[in-house]
Amino acid sequence: MTPNSFAAVGADNSIGVPSLNRALFALCALNFFMADVQAGVGPFLGVFLQRHDWQTGPIGTVMTVGGIAGMIATIPAGAFIDQTRKKRLLVIVAALCTISASILLLTSQSVAVVTVSQLATAVAGAGIGPLMTGITLGIVRQKGFNAQIGRNQAWNHAGNMVGAGLSGWLGWRFGLSAIFCLEVVFGLFAMSAVLLVPERSIDHRAARGLGDEQARDDGRAEGLKSFLRHRPLLVLAVCLCFFHLGNAAMLPLYGMAVVSAGKGNPAMFTALTVVVAQAVMIVVSLLAMRFIRARGHWIVLLLSFAALPLRGLVAGSFIQHWGVWPVQILDGIGAGLQSVAVPGLVARLLDGTGRINVGQGVVMTAQGIGASLSPALGGWLAEDLGYPFAFYTLGCFAVVSLGLWIGSASTLRSAGHVPA
Repeated sequence: MTPNSFAAVGADNSIGVPSLNRALFALCALNFFMADVQAGVGPFLGVFLQRHDWQTGPIGTVMTVGGIAGMIATIPAGAFIDQTRKKRLLVIVAALCTISASILLLTSQSVAVVTVSQLATAVAGAGIGPLMTGITLGIVRQKGFNAQIGRNQAWNHAGNMVGAGLSGWLGWRFGLSAIFCLEVVFGLFAMSAVLLVPERSIDHRAARGLGDEQARDDGRAEGLKSFLRHRPLLVLAVCLCFFHLGNAAMLPLYGMAVVSAGKGNPAMFTALTVVVAQAVMIVVSLLAMRFIRARGHWIVLLLSFAALPLRGLVAGSFIQHWGVWPVQILDGIGAGLQSVAVPGLVARLLDGTGRINVGQGVVMTAQGIGASLSPALGGWLAEDLGYPFAFYTLGCFAVVSLGLWIGSASTLRSAGHVPA
């Protein structure tokens, strides 16, 4: 913890250094354990349902149903998080929803039960992103946000990597059902971590993007209709929608492709797809915050969009056990850059509006539209036309993101510039 980190926290002198240290330590721990909670059983769901005689089309469809539910819930969740002072309690509620969903999946694999479990996971996940942003802003304020979000994401990706590695070993040693038990354990640790964050360390007005002057009057928060006129935010949202339409299905679909070809153990190979990507994301997250400081958000997001077409080409050309390395390294680059750049850019664009977490919800909704449609699209393409065609098609969607992002370069470059 550097002296500059303390300076970035803000003007609330009532928060002492020991309390701040505890808050930041707990925040890192929360991001580590919440990673597995936010993802749910994630890529393991596909191979788990395959083992219970589900086909790729229905698997993609039920994932899409959950994605749509999360998409619908995201903006209301962001608005509620802007208003509430019970952010720690909401983290606990989200963890309990995901734990309950895992227990449901273990009890039955019927269409109704699987659908309900995905709905619970998706609705919980809709609030986790804005919650992490709000709590972080409330502790470190706008000045320290870019640096802290990079650390948060590094811990988050580390949690995903450790969770996936343990899931792979447990699934190989004890069967896929053990993966669900591990998620319950991570959920309990996440709830413990958030309780370690001192309530007094969170400035709830700063958490919604109101500065010291604006903080005196919460009524100065902008109306929700203002987002419809915010061109940089809308461009960002559309670009992310198309990116996730192509990207979201690739990880579970590639795992199913290799496993169905008899070229990998279901639990171990699926775990490897996650571990490789998350290991890359740890490094990329830490580098991204430095790159943003030097070059701004625009170029970082441009690089993230460019990774997807190449990923689709490689995935469609090499459905082999070793293909996990180039396919998931590219995923780690694209998603790792976005995990830091997107919340940082939204926080910068909406600073002073009092609606930062609603803005995060708007962007996450756009991501959710793409991500929710992606599994159904990829699943049915794979079932009807084969896995290679599905990967090539999914990779092409990022070309739309690239074109729109480059076309809006002048507006977005100035909006996303970070002063030294």
